[in-house]
Amino acid sequence: MRYDAIIIGGSFAGLSAALYLERARRTVCVLDTAKPRNRFTDASHGQFGHDGSNPLTMLATMREQVAAYPTIDFVDQAAVHAVREGDGLTVSLANGAALSSARLLLAFGIVDQLPDIPGVAERWGHSVIHCPYCHGYEFSDKRLGVLNMSTLSGHQASLIPEWGPTTFFLNGGMIDPNLDADLARRGVVVEPARIEGLVGEGNHLSAVRLAGGRELPLEALYIGPSYRFSINIAERLGCAIETGPLGPIVMVDEMKATNVADVYAAGDITRMGHTVTFACGDGVMAALAIHRSLVFGRAS
Repeated sequence: MRYDAIIIGGSFAGLSAALYLERARRTVCVLDTAKPRNRFTDASHGQFGHDGSNPLTMLATMREQVAAYPTIDFVDQAAVHAVREGDGLTVSLANGAALSSARLLLAFGIVDQLPDIPGVAERWGHSVIHCPYCHGYEFSDKRLGVLNMSTLSGHQASLIPEWGPTTFFLNGGMIDPNLDADLARRGVVVEPARIEGLVGEGNHLSAVRLAGGRELPLEALYIGPSYRFSINIAERLGCAIETGPLGPIVMVDEMKATNVADVYAAGDITRMGHTVTFACGDGVMAALAIHRSLVFGRAS
């Protein structure tokens, strides 16, 4: 069977696209490895109707609603390769199978590359967090920290005092001297010592252990990790990719089309700002563009 569209990625962007395409009575196949980026956290915030909901529960509900339509197939396999063949595209799967479609949507997401500091990984998404708009309110007026990881970390440290008293951990690194005045104005304390590890029960954070054994009380640590694509299909297809400050970005136009004919992209792989709401909106836009291209041809 040849599908109208194959969607690589069954998270928020991919499922949103699938819903709109099948409501347009198009045949769709969603490839899903069930490893969404936000699976490490218990609650997702900032989306109307779902504020505070568990992201895995949200995705299970979305998938159930998408599966209610007769033109959808789910294949719980990883895509390993995609290539143009004739007037369509063929996607090869990890189990050796191959699927074909007229259009392809890349919505496979990204993988965060966490710093190699003891205690970070087990607290990721709980008390080691990235987005203050997603998780900051729950730590209002707590003792907060920001880890120096990139040129953007100083900006992050200047922002976080909106939620509580903030310490900027240089972790043995340097600070941009142009930031000194701004950090001081915002009341940010700068701690130059290297971090040896995090302290706290379970996934909770109670302190940061610094070089020499000194501990500084802390209840949440913000980090801005670099990231990579979860798979390399965009590169292998020849999609234009820009190097962002934290990782790669698939370049798309306002309708989520890539530079490769019949290939679209949506979600975290296409932008610097990463939220569930953005991902859903991207998926909807991509679906509308794909449907219009199927009706009117590639030029529309």
